[in-house]
Amino acid sequence: MQRRQFLSLAVGSLAAATAAPSARPNIIVMMADDMGWSDLGCYGSEIATPTLDRLAANGLRFTQFYNTARCCPTRASLLSGLYPHQAGIGHMMNDNGLPGYRGNLNKSCVTIAQVMKSSGYQTAMCGKWHVTPKAIADQPGGKDNWPVQRGFDHFFGTIDGAGSFYNPGTLTRDNSYIEPEEKDFYYTDALGKNAVAYIDKFSAKADPFFLYLAFTAPHWPLHCPEDTVAKYKDTYKDGWDQLRLKRHAKQKKLGLVKANWELTPRDKSVAAWVDAPDKEWEARRMAVYAGMIDRLDHAVGQVVRKLEEKKMLENTLILFLADNGGCAEGMSAVPDNASPNTSGKPKTTRDGRTVRYGNTPDILPGPEDTYTSYATSWANASNTPFRMYKHWVHEGGISSPLIAHWPASIKRRNAMSSEPSHLIDLMATCVDLGKAKYPTEWNGEKITPMEGKSLGPVFLTGKRTPHEAIYWEHEGNQAIRMGQWKLVKMHGGEWELYDIDADRTELNNLVSAQPERVKTMAAKWDSWAKRAMVAPWQSWAQPKKAGKKKA
Repeated sequence: MQRRQFLSLAVGSLAAATAAPSARPNIIVMMADDMGWSDLGCYGSEIATPTLDRLAANGLRFTQFYNTARCCPTRASLLSGLYPHQAGIGHMMNDNGLPGYRGNLNKSCVTIAQVMKSSGYQTAMCGKWHVTPKAIADQPGGKDNWPVQRGFDHFFGTIDGAGSFYNPGTLTRDNSYIEPEEKDFYYTDALGKNAVAYIDKFSAKADPFFLYLAFTAPHWPLHCPEDTVAKYKDTYKDGWDQLRLKRHAKQKKLGLVKANWELTPRDKSVAAWVDAPDKEWEARRMAVYAGMIDRLDHAVGQVVRKLEEKKMLENTLILFLADNGGCAEGMSAVPDNASPNTSGKPKTTRDGRTVRYGNTPDILPGPEDTYTSYATSWANASNTPFRMYKHWVHEGGISSPLIAHWPASIKRRNAMSSEPSHLIDLMATCVDLGKAKYPTEWNGEKITPMEGKSLGPVFLTGKRTPHEAIYWEHEGNQAIRMGQWKLVKMHGGEWELYDIDADRTELNNLVSAQPERVKTMAAKWDSWAKRAMVAPWQSWAQPKKAGKKKA
């Protein structure tokens, strides 16, 4: 099949009508973990992110890019170009017995690395994998879904999800668990260092490379070296209410949000700052969180400087995004009962001190012997101006920054795109720009066709054929976006309808005014759910009723 025919059928791309460089670009996909939409300087924040701000100023910012609202499903969708249930990870790493909820990448999907490697790309990954259970690693075939077996030539990172930044559980080099070697080891710094080493290795060959850099920052625990935290010692003394107002004002000034999109009210569970107890401790929590993002930006800076040194920046596409919105989760005072190398929650530090768990004012976050989160109050600020958080599919849970930097082809500088787009588009983009072929079969297994559309035309011309619809489901929270309209509901609740062009902060529910639109969109969501192997939330835990088919 000719390239133009293939892209038209498989991707629905307009790339054949645009002019990209003849040399295939290097591609780097970078992702933050549990970072809110407003947490970068170029998206409204006061946090120092000079490298990412520079990439945005010399590239393209997407204002309506979406993730899946949670870590594992986002990673499955990013890697596969499918909705997460289609890749077998409709929730987390538990095997719930249904095809969409096995908690492990299935054999009906391929990863971006597998596709790009088969097209001649060098491949490597640094960071959080989190698409296969750590518990099965010692079983026969238990590493079949580890990065090296899924298309990456090299891997440095963690197989599991969250964990200590000073002694991360499941730290791995290629196919073997390792321990941190440096006394001053800090995971975010190590990811930057190893990414730079891989770029050095790649530069020895003429072949382009694909690098996936999946940070764990700023996901809890709130861990950050004190010299970085100190920069933000007084930044948050005025509290979350003023922070939300300041960020919203900056977003409007930058053109990220419309002036008539009202700031959502403070979360009902959060006290006004003037009434909040333990203000010094609260400000410290956000200072550490800010430091984690500051440190992440520094690691990104190391990568960019290496690309400049190797004269590779011009034809390297860098994409930076986040896996879900800011996280309102609290922190239990009880750690996992497991060994440090396989548990994200160790009982002791590397030098033997007891790790203190929980969100209490006597535990000041930052050092290795603490394990805390910033919780609802500050997550509400991170997701300015939107509603809700990680887990939910209102805008606060699913809205992600997306910075695209590619000097050879993105000629507009400091530009913005309001094109509604989703993680599923990243596979299609890599296939398009890398002139790769997405397979119909892999190792004898039939492969599910891509769901996404290439962002290439947006990079090159500012336009593409839009998605007819984009869909979400996580923990029974459901949504569909069709053009300017979004239908959304929380698990156990009723449908809500919003005109996103007029009301992206989802404050004016039009469900009663447009019953026919609601009916049409709900039916379309139901049809997608059946096709994408979405099951009613926790239906696997409920006894089956005789004579009834499972939805």
